[in-house]
Amino acid sequence: MRLFLIAFLALATCSVSFAQPEVARRKRNFNTENYVAMREFDPVSYFQNSPKKGSSKFAYTHLGITYYFVNGENLEIFKKDPDKYEPAYGGWCAYTVAQNGNRVKISASSWKIIDGKLHLFYNFNGDDRLRKWNQGNEKALKSAADRNWLAKMH
Repeated sequence: MRLFLIAFLALATCSVSFAQPEVARRKRNFNTENYVAMREFDPVSYFQNSPKKGSSKFAYTHLGITYYFVNGENLEIFKKDPDKYEPAYGGWCAYTVAQNGNRVKISASSWKIIDGKLHLFYNFNGDDRLRKWNQGNEKALKSAADRNWLAKMH
């Protein structure tokens, strides 16, 4: 029993050690304001086809990034599968990440779910990048964005 406990504590320590660099990397690379993502919009609400601003009353922090939810139900949905609901490319404009890897703010009302993942887009001053994404070759844009994002995250 004592050997099991020692092994368990060693494994737990290793898990924390591996998680710390990941948390720091995410905090450096995700689109947040004071580590709150998505301009306070509830990521689950996008999958319900009704994006809504969440509340700090229903806040949850996943690997250093805090998300707000409109209610406890959406919070629990997120907790069960955060990777599904976190936005692609750290919540930066997917089109711009595809074009040149740069990080550009998003409009919370400009979005698309692609292959089960939320993609957010810049849409200010007549520059609608979701429209540009939709007019382009989505498969090639997504591939370029995936490649550029991985290069930025390291």
